[in-house]
Amino acid sequence: MVVGVIGSGTMGSGIAQVAATAGCKVKVFDTKQEALDKSQKALEKILSRLIEKGRIDKEEKDRIQTNITYVNELKELSDANLTIEAIIEDLSIKQRVFSELEAYVSDDTIIASNTSSLSIASIASSLKRPERCIGIHFFNPAPLMKLVEVIPAVQTSDAVINEVTDTIRDWKKVVAIAKDTPGFIVNRVARPFYGESLRIYEEGLADLAIIDSSLKELGGFRMGPFELMDFIGNDVNYTVTETVFKAFYYDPRYKPSFTQKRLSEAGYLGRKSGKGYYNYDEQGKITSQNIGSSVTPNGAEKLSKEELSQYIFNRVLVMLINEAADALFWNIASPEDIDNAMTKGVNYPKGLLAWADKKGIDWCVNKLDKLYDEYREDRYRCSPLLRRMDRENRTFFPIN
Repeated sequence: MVVGVIGSGTMGSGIAQVAATAGCKVKVFDTKQEALDKSQKALEKILSRLIEKGRIDKEEKDRIQTNITYVNELKELSDANLTIEAIIEDLSIKQRVFSELEAYVSDDTIIASNTSSLSIASIASSLKRPERCIGIHFFNPAPLMKLVEVIPAVQTSDAVINEVTDTIRDWKKVVAIAKDTPGFIVNRVARPFYGESLRIYEEGLADLAIIDSSLKELGGFRMGPFELMDFIGNDVNYTVTETVFKAFYYDPRYKPSFTQKRLSEAGYLGRKSGKGYYNYDEQGKITSQNIGSSVTPNGAEKLSKEELSQYIFNRVLVMLINEAADALFWNIASPEDIDNAMTKGVNYPKGLLAWADKKGIDWCVNKLDKLYDEYREDRYRCSPLLRRMDRENRTFFPIN
């Protein structure tokens, strides 16, 4: 199989490495030669490090590198069986590239987008043969992250869905099939991890470090929400939040935070700028809190440190569970794919639906109802599925 990758940034380069490792002939396209040179040097460094760690040998390194060529003309992808676009998250630019690409490739070539939140149907509409278009969403870093979301558009043919699913599984990835809705699975379901944590901070209930430590120590998350937003980049994370909010017709569940907007506007983007929610040294290690080192007491002074940590963890967790349950309610994906997406796409310690079963569906409903009673905001409405399951005494998965 010949795979064309459009865009030689971090994600495009990672996808190229995955495909080349699986034995595909890969052509990486970028309009800028310096970007292609940078991608090639980065791959050399990554593969050399894998040799040092004993993960691959020199023969494997040479095989992977030989499988990848770098081109700066789109027509060089004319022999590709599959193309995957990994460029800027701008619909009009993607549509223009897809329309141009279609003139060079064969009628059987699958044209895919790695978009994390844009409509696949809108992207496909730029093609004369939209049935060949599909979303193939990798997670960063692509060679390490096991999950790939596969998102058919309403136009996508069954044959394309099946071929792409088989191909990605052959590449040793876990496939989660998602409906073409804003944020797909991960970027939709994960919103409360950031949004509710920001809300807790803005209410003055706790500072950043307490919120982060509560979710890491009690929940087992590898990174706290503020550490993770700084790692992702506050500009990137805010843009995704804003995109999902608008795409869901301004549903208050996805409302962005002014705190993150202001940090993004100030250029406090996180690790990549040396300053975000936290301050960072040259090695990317946290040195101090940039904001939120102290908070105005707003009810939290009545709680012990342990009670506050438990409150924070419970509040964020139940909002995540509610989002996962609602994704299932609206048939975005299967229960298995939703939980796989969160554990293998963003390294959550447990699948959220399995977590709901463990905590108890009644526990989830009661926590959400208490939040709604306190705030009277639609943000805290309980998913109809959770309420129905509580009434019928059901669980998401069989209990052994």
